[in-house]
Amino acid sequence: MSLTLLPANTPRSFYRGSGRIHRFRGIAAPDDPYYPEDWVGSTTSRFGQAPAGLTVLPDGGLLADAIAARPQWWLGAAHVAAYGADPAILVKLLDAGQRLPLHVHPDRRFAGDHLSSPYGKSEAWVIVEARPDAVVHLGFARDVPAARLAGWVAEQRIDEMLAATNRVPVRAGDAVVCPAGLPHAIGEGVFLVEVQEPTDFSVLLEWAGFTDGPEAGHLGLGYELALSCVDRQAWAPDRLAGLGGTRPGGRTGVRRLFPDLADPFFAAERLRPDPVSELEPSFSVVVVTGGAGTLEAEHERPLPVRAGDTVLVPYGAGRGTLRGQVEAVRCKPGGSVHI
Repeated sequence: MSLTLLPANTPRSFYRGSGRIHRFRGIAAPDDPYYPEDWVGSTTSRFGQAPAGLTVLPDGGLLADAIAARPQWWLGAAHVAAYGADPAILVKLLDAGQRLPLHVHPDRRFAGDHLSSPYGKSEAWVIVEARPDAVVHLGFARDVPAARLAGWVAEQRIDEMLAATNRVPVRAGDAVVCPAGLPHAIGEGVFLVEVQEPTDFSVLLEWAGFTDGPEAGHLGLGYELALSCVDRQAWAPDRLAGLGGTRPGGRTGVRRLFPDLADPFFAAERLRPDPVSELEPSFSVVVVTGGAGTLEAEHERPLPVRAGDTVLVPYGAGRGTLRGQVEAVRCKPGGSVHI
């Protein structure tokens, strides 16, 4: 098994989707709207809900088990030396059928000290679709004292919290990094590809109106400790601007997404063949966002792909190309091994 078309992997969540994932994939949507995420190529479980979230391969086995059995083939020797048999990323499709609650993810230091994890949850978004007035809330626009934040959360003064955030318009094609610690909420009407550190750590600043209540929002740490992971400093417009953008990819038909602050955590590329997109060997997830074409690898048979497909690519597939009238986003691990 090498280049692998993955079916949808949609663990139930606490906020609503709008059916975009299922329309994108060309599959029937469930009557229940609480399936707004597709965890693609995942070796990460829902926090406290294992095995929910784990990818099952077409042969019925778990991806995590397959990687553990052949880590160098899946990940490459340099990656295994640095991270072991751990892909070190999680990729999702996310469909915001309602505004997500304002929340925050801990960084690596907090996760190491309090959650026994080498990973926090820095993440980044590649916007696939967005309604004309779509926004994300990203960081506080002014410094927020710890006592004020604790009061807002305890009393669920949501309007005050949201008013203190930066409202950032987004549109299809945007690429935005959300560093660990930064309060954020994705607005209604946004459909995106998310690449992140491989955890499910979230601290909810808001829960009123959502199915998860305060007992699920502090990672079992209590809110006094959990809120200490929040970046309460002001993020001015020029600083926010540094969270977006693209860079030359260094290979034909490839453009790197996100500024260099994302590099220690993950990487993503926009693939637009010219006439091909050249892919170096790497464990990666390819999300086909438009058109149709062919994904080729030096050690594998060509794989026809179309919009809505998600493809798991192991390091052992070798060098590859994407051909055709097609666009895709390729997500892969970060760190000095890959960047």
